[in-house]
Amino acid sequence: MNLDLTPDELAFRDEVRAFLDDNLTPELRQAGRMVTSVFVDKQYSIPWQKILHARGWVAPSWPVEYGGCGWNEMQRYIFAAECTRAGAPSLSPMGLRMVGPCIQKYGTPEQKAFYLPRILAGDDYWCQSYSEPGSGSDLASLQMRAESDGDDYILNGSKIWTTHAHFANRMFCLVRTWSGGKPQQGITFLLLEMDTPGITVKPIITLAGEHEVNQVFFDNVRVPKSGRLGEENDGWTVAKYLLEFERGGSSAPGLRGGVARLKAMAENEVSDEGAPLIDDPDFRARLAEAEILVELIEITEHRVMSALAGGKNPGPASSMLKTQSTECTQRLDELAIEIASHYAAVDQPEAREPGSNRTPVGPDHSLVAMARYLNNRAASIYGGSNQIQRDIMARLVLRL
Repeated sequence: MNLDLTPDELAFRDEVRAFLDDNLTPELRQAGRMVTSVFVDKQYSIPWQKILHARGWVAPSWPVEYGGCGWNEMQRYIFAAECTRAGAPSLSPMGLRMVGPCIQKYGTPEQKAFYLPRILAGDDYWCQSYSEPGSGSDLASLQMRAESDGDDYILNGSKIWTTHAHFANRMFCLVRTWSGGKPQQGITFLLLEMDTPGITVKPIITLAGEHEVNQVFFDNVRVPKSGRLGEENDGWTVAKYLLEFERGGSSAPGLRGGVARLKAMAENEVSDEGAPLIDDPDFRARLAEAEILVELIEITEHRVMSALAGGKNPGPASSMLKTQSTECTQRLDELAIEIASHYAAVDQPEAREPGSNRTPVGPDHSLVAMARYLNNRAASIYGGSNQIQRDIMARLVLRL
């Protein structure tokens, strides 16, 4: 596996850099710097998505026939790395990375023709509705009912931890249409509109003081069966396919960016001995351990890229990368809290807003340290808990 960039790849990298320099506004860059989770608010992510869509670069992993870029795996990796380097805000993964690939694989021709162009253009903003109160990480135990009534399903129940449901106009949702047999056999995958009568969205404020997730209630919500993706009672198959993409992806560029931020922070803070923190032997050792882990994740991602180039799906490797990348993220967050010290405890969300004229308490780099730490504690749970990922690896890779 040769990791050196070819002349063509170097030229592509320069093209991407020039595009980012020309199109990333100061406000978008600040939104990228101040983001405290994997989700940037819609008011910043959608304008950036429309800029990328106009250039034809909004869906690097999609097939060309559905509006993808036609890039190879290395070009996608270069693009992700350069976006991180430039501080570009991330795009919502719900449409582009999650439900979009599922529609491509399991959708009818009518569903593909309607939804995919709207996802690319940013005309639809999606949320994912899987988890339920009391179900935890046991997704197969979900109980929200969908009763058949002619050409419709009638939904009753609730979903929880629904990220950005307060922004979304569309939802992909798992419901129970049958209670016989194994729990996984009675689940159906639905696409629905958020303005459907009977849907109520109530906010959940996180420990970071942010409104990112919600509880969604369904009271006799009528959803056309034309919104079903895949076969009735076979939504588990669609959901598993989607989770491969939710758990996979290139995380190493973002982790490398995190290491670079920590080094810059540590160069501007002092240790108890009065020297720059970056020169403290104990801190340097822990930072080096984290950087080595990032290197290992990057090598593994390149192996997966090689497999994908051969037409294979991420498979159980996505579970391994999900586990390692989320735990590495949390390790970097802990180091950032240590660097920010007592300033990390100051809650000042207004100062994090792009364009804010609030003077922050403490150095700028301390503004997001605590919020990132608190938000990213959930990273080892969402997308399937890391304990579940280890079970998947044990069964599918180690054959235990």
